[in-house]
Amino acid sequence: MHLKQVVLCLTGLCAVLPAQAGTVELGPRPAYLVSQMADVPLKDTLEACIGKPAKRTLFSISHRGAPLQFPEHTEEGYRAAALMGAGILECDVTFTKDKELVCRHSQNDLHTTTNILTTDLADKCTTGFTPASGETPAAAECRTSDLTLAEFSSLQGKMDSADKTATTPEAYQNGTAPWRTDLYAGTGTLLTHDASIRLFKDLGVKFTPELKAPEVEMPFDGFTQADYAQKLIDEYKAAGIPAEDVYPQSFNLDDVLYWIENEPDFGKQAVFLESRRDVDPMDPETFSPSMTELKAMGVNYLAPPLFVLLAEEDGKIVPSAYAIAAKEAGIELIAWTLERSGPLSSGGGWYYQTVNDAIDGDGKLYEVVDVLARQVGVKGIFSDWPATTSFYASCLGLE
Repeated sequence: MHLKQVVLCLTGLCAVLPAQAGTVELGPRPAYLVSQMADVPLKDTLEACIGKPAKRTLFSISHRGAPLQFPEHTEEGYRAAALMGAGILECDVTFTKDKELVCRHSQNDLHTTTNILTTDLADKCTTGFTPASGETPAAAECRTSDLTLAEFSSLQGKMDSADKTATTPEAYQNGTAPWRTDLYAGTGTLLTHDASIRLFKDLGVKFTPELKAPEVEMPFDGFTQADYAQKLIDEYKAAGIPAEDVYPQSFNLDDVLYWIENEPDFGKQAVFLESRRDVDPMDPETFSPSMTELKAMGVNYLAPPLFVLLAEEDGKIVPSAYAIAAKEAGIELIAWTLERSGPLSSGGGWYYQTVNDAIDGDGKLYEVVDVLARQVGVKGIFSDWPATTSFYASCLGLE
């Protein structure tokens, strides 16, 4: 067999595909996670899939690329995510001083996600670097809106981190969590939103851009929130991307409703990211608007954090009242974010807060995924390391 080819076998059928189109590489992490599981039937099922070919799946959604180990929202991270089988990739969208759309998790994260503080562009930051002094931590704030697109594109992405005890900008650049790595942070190619569209198209994946809340006052130099939401959609239309391949997201319900009204082909797949901080996942009285009201508005996809979809009963992880109500209303669910909590030996923290008592180590991760997939019925799960979800979805035969 030619070295540039791979045999892909699914449901008993085998085909020879070009490596760049068909190869899915999972690495050792899924097998490690399975090895940590208790002796439950799910472990037997997953063990039987270790070493078998995996497929790309829409269930596996890349969160910011592959930021468990790669700088987020960089070409390198996105390519790693696609190689690990993610069928949908995310570009969080914000804008520059000249109102061009770029991929960043927030408008004001350049000081923690790029090398800006060690470049000449540091002088353009909203707030320059201030060293730590006594009990006052080091600080800085650098926004995409501080820079032109050309200036933004000159930066290099790094692992999202900061050393708040630092007394120099160089030291502030450090601080990567010990369960992550800087091994792949030597390069970090930043992307415009338009460049991400072209890259994702070449990789053969679907798109889930998130319109991030501006840190600047809107309108920004005449650029309104509606202009911003429309520009995001316009870049897919200009690239000839079918609306059914795009899942635009926002924490702002008004953005979602804008797309539903003004771009209905895209709006039917718009994702409302759960932003209602007073929601109690076990109390439907706190769901305002209610699930049926959201559905009546045209909202077909709802994406809360993991814990909102989960509850604990008699030591077992089960669907929450929130999850049940959404499904009863006919709303599709997407969960976020797997592999963002680090080792689960201490209960998993914020992302698992409704089931922390049931989480005693990494072996519980696939039990959580299994409840979300087979009991809650989520359409997909965002992950910082897509191999984890790609392995599960391939093993269970999910699309």
